[in-house]
Amino acid sequence: MDATDVAVVDRGSVGPDTFTLTFDTPAAFEGRAGQFVRLSAEVDGESHARFYTLSSPDTEDTFEVTAEVHEEGGPFSAYLADLSVGDELTMAGPYGEDYYEGEDRAVVLAGGPGIGAAVAIAEAAKANDAEAAVVYSYDGEPAHTARLDTLEAAGADVALLGDDADADAFHAAVDDVLTGAEAEGVFVYGFADFVDLATEAIEAAGGDVDGAKVESFG
Repeated sequence: MDATDVAVVDRGSVGPDTFTLTFDTPAAFEGRAGQFVRLSAEVDGESHARFYTLSSPDTEDTFEVTAEVHEEGGPFSAYLADLSVGDELTMAGPYGEDYYEGEDRAVVLAGGPGIGAAVAIAEAAKANDAEAAVVYSYDGEPAHTARLDTLEAAGADVALLGDDADADAFHAAVDDVLTGAEAEGVFVYGFADFVDLATEAIEAAGGDVDGAKVESFG
């Protein structure tokens, strides 16, 4: 849909310097878990915009994104961190052709900020009475641990790999969650280095790399 103003209706902390923003859903907006939106605003007299994947399993009534405050995010990430309930900014989207489409089993490999898309897709799958698995590689402290715990309690396979986990550990975790079932969908969200690692692990586990839905953050 065309760019439109959206209002913040909730915000929360989901990890160190990591937070969620929840917005009212515009009437013409319908996003799917795994897609992303463009958020923009004027900051100190200059226009800024960034893309964020949806971290809510659906966009009925409201939708959510997950953001992180870091130097590379520039003034816009700090601006988002200071938003309060009732504040508005501009949203356009949804974008992206790789999203959950009702697969019987959703396996999500997430690196860093890819965790937002991971919890959204896994929750969408569980809401669809499907199986879900998340392999999450992170630096420092993990984000969205409460939702990951809830997913695991609901029967999802969840593997968290921190700084001390090497490539072999990641490959082993991917091998554990890939079943090769015909209706299994594999999703990859993260920066380029992680995408390379993830696709190597999928191939090593006998998975279909060409059939995987991959979103690289650059």
